[in-house]
Amino acid sequence: MGNFTFNETKIKDVYIIDVKTYGDNRGYFMETYKESDFKEAGLDYNFVQDNQSSSRKGVLRGLHFQKTHPQAKLVRVLKGEVFDVAVDLRKDSPTYGQWVGVVLSEENKRQFMIPRGFAHGFVVMSDYAEFAYKCDELYHPEDEGGIMWNDPAIGIEWPEVGEIILSEKDKVHPSLTDSKIVF
Repeated sequence: MGNFTFNETKIKDVYIIDVKTYGDNRGYFMETYKESDFKEAGLDYNFVQDNQSSSRKGVLRGLHFQKTHPQAKLVRVLKGEVFDVAVDLRKDSPTYGQWVGVVLSEENKRQFMIPRGFAHGFVVMSDYAEFAYKCDELYHPEDEGGIMWNDPAIGIEWPEVGEIILSEKDKVHPSLTDSKIVF
């Protein structure tokens, strides 16, 4: 499909996307999104908001979701390297409570497609990282939700990065069981 290879993961509807790049002595060019190619792959999203963040090594952002305005996200790394995770919160899914993760970096230029109904988070593995993502729903601060990044019932195998640095709100998220969130 054009400049994208859509790789299915162990969780239905979650994709790792490899992007074709064109390079020469000047640098490189790549498409990061093309609606027709995504639709042809069955990924029919209407993205309405783009976000970008920067973080230093050890920063872990997540695991986040919106409670009543869930977002699908197409995520990628512009600088550095992160380990990115999606946790299935869809109540009728055979993979409810399971996770899938992928290393995203400026070198591999991979993208991660996370549909609605998932918690999302990442940890920075490099000294510094810039992270960008498209959302198919606007951000609603009053609708934020989260689950513990290290919930033993989920069992995410985070890479060793030294000290984990969390925001105050990420330090107090409940476990998946205690959150009672389902989509």
